Amino acid sequence: MSQSDRGLRRLAAGTLLVAFQGTTAPDWVLRELEAGLGGVTLFGFNVADPAQLSALTTALKAAGEPVISLDEEGGDVTRLAYHIGSPYPGNAALGAVDDVELTHRVYRAIGSELAACGVNLDMAPDADVNTADDNPVIGTRSFGNDAALVARHTVAALQGLQSVNVAACVKHFPGHGATRVDSHLAVPVVDVPLDVLRERELVPFHAAIKAGAKSVMTAHVAVPVITGDQPATLSAAALTELLRGELGYDGVVVTDALDMHAITKSVGLAGGAVRTLAAGSDLLCLGPLPTYDDVRQIIAEIVAAVGEGRLPLSRLEEAAARVADLRAWFGSGTAGAAEASVVGLDAARRAVTVTGATAALLNPLVIEIDTPPTIAVGDVPWGLALPSAETVRVKPSDADAEALLERAAGRSLVVVVKDAHRYEESRTLVSRLVAARADTTVIEMGLPIWRPESAAYIATYGAARANAQAAVELLTA
Repeated sequence: MSQSDRGLRRLAAGTLLVAFQGTTAPDWVLRELEAGLGGVTLFGFNVADPAQLSALTTALKAAGEPVISLDEEGGDVTRLAYHIGSPYPGNAALGAVDDVELTHRVYRAIGSELAACGVNLDMAPDADVNTADDNPVIGTRSFGNDAALVARHTVAALQGLQSVNVAACVKHFPGHGATRVDSHLAVPVVDVPLDVLRERELVPFHAAIKAGAKSVMTAHVAVPVITGDQPATLSAAALTELLRGELGYDGVVVTDALDMHAITKSVGLAGGAVRTLAAGSDLLCLGPLPTYDDVRQIIAEIVAAVGEGRLPLSRLEEAAARVADLRAWFGSGTAGAAEASVVGLDAARRAVTVTGATAALLNPLVIEIDTPPTIAVGDVPWGLALPSAETVRVKPSDADAEALLERAAGRSLVVVVKDAHRYEESRTLVSRLVAARADTTVIEMGLPIWRPESAAYIATYGAARANAQAAVELLTA
């Protein structure tokens, strides 16, 4: 391979954020980092504990200058606490409190933990305005359904992260909040006029850009007025004309995971990589599925696209320059000391609300109604963990309401749900239980959009460990 060919391959590899299985870095990742690989995206299966994560990031940094990223939103989407649940409430809880200083403190604390473990880019905050109640992928990840509220908390969150030298990645541009399809599975469509987009979806992103967001993540969402039928990730009209041109953004554009069906089932992984680079992306998050063979094929396809004129070399060089600027910023400051996550519990306590009156608990039976995890969240544990209670988890389709009521006879009954408004079987089961036991306490650990006429209704605005503890404190006070 000639020197110019090696240089081109290095440029192509420099656009990729790869993933791998396990809690140590494979040899191929270390070799590719030495050869210019852009960096890695870590997932829950890469993280055992802070000491292990620190050792992993140290090994990665010894091989190159990687961008080390993960999704740490707090709340339901956590990688640091994937196996036990986050000590921080998510955005819905912070939006419910609506204290921007609190949001700043929570994200500064999250950033401090990330920095202490060697992570330098957090794929957060979520800046989507969640206007679709049945949104299958955003929900409690959003600060709310009001554009101005989402904007001010997005700014507070990114400033909290970046105050400890962890780059924020504001997502999902140009907006995933009005969708009713999960882009992991298909291409969602936000079919609204441009003026609605500017007054709603784009407001938080515009605010984030003015506040100095170091990176912005694309959405695999089609916005027909801008992108036609293709997702924004592949659209120059969205990424170059709208984001770069109209909104004036000159930081790093990161793609959402390219292994999602919105890309792989339409233009393919390697084809999507070339097209999103041509559209204006700088760093390509490949997601957890692609193998080393896939990574090599993607690099080869990018190199071929330059040779064939499908991708200008100047576009690769521009991406490399933006990522170099980001790396320089990583080294320009001092990471903050780890802050006590007591701020997370404080925020969760301020978010939780109760309607009606809770009664003293008598030998309580807690019925947790199972909710399938989303791909973005993964299989993070959730539930109430009420001390001295019997807890049963049931699938609503299989649950025997009469048997559950018999089991609860003479005892306090607590029913826990998560986004009940999105699951008819869950609502039906809760309604049957409450109809027979009007003294039931219902706890909603998702968005509190639907509620039965129970004696007490507690809304936590999230299912993180901190949200659960705040609800337990209300029940046992």
